[in-house]
Amino acid sequence: MTSPDELKRKNLKVLVTVLSAVFIMVGVSFASVPLYNLFCRVTGFGGTTQVAQDLPDHVLDRTVTVKLNSDTASNLPWQFEPDMREIDLQIGQKGFVSFHAENKTDVPITGTALYNVVPTKAGKYFHKVQCFCFGEQLLEPKQRVAMPVMFYVSPDIADDPNMDDVKTITLSYTFFKAESEALDQALEAFYNGTQ
Repeated sequence: MTSPDELKRKNLKVLVTVLSAVFIMVGVSFASVPLYNLFCRVTGFGGTTQVAQDLPDHVLDRTVTVKLNSDTASNLPWQFEPDMREIDLQIGQKGFVSFHAENKTDVPITGTALYNVVPTKAGKYFHKVQCFCFGEQLLEPKQRVAMPVMFYVSPDIADDPNMDDVKTITLSYTFFKAESEALDQALEAFYNGTQ
């Protein structure tokens, strides 16, 4: 028969094990979004683009068309559109485009842009050097602003036989009202892979 002291020790051991498991599970749940973001940035998964500091040192003869798409959530009363709908550039060449956003209301509104590229497999090779999407944008009432984007398609794309069929890449932005339910739903859909 088990003594009361042994039973207390066993119960304490079970309690410590269960509490440790709970703490680990909570820690993993908080780390999952940053880890998923890191995974997407490294692999280009889901059309996540890369961030670069510098332009590549060589340009290839291969040309790609970058199409530009812009949308706004229904609860964000902004007009948001690119200056041009597409741009042709050589692999490794700097691309520079500008989007314009205008706050159509009489109150300041802050927006946040979500972005990706299609085909999603191209995200690994699409590098942004400068982008308005790196932070929130505050537009004053009736304010209209230019939002530049500088990017390139990495020459490494030529070394990937899976990318030989890619002639067109669509860079897509959707602006959401910052800290809104629509933004939360879009982020949840993105992270759950339902977008």
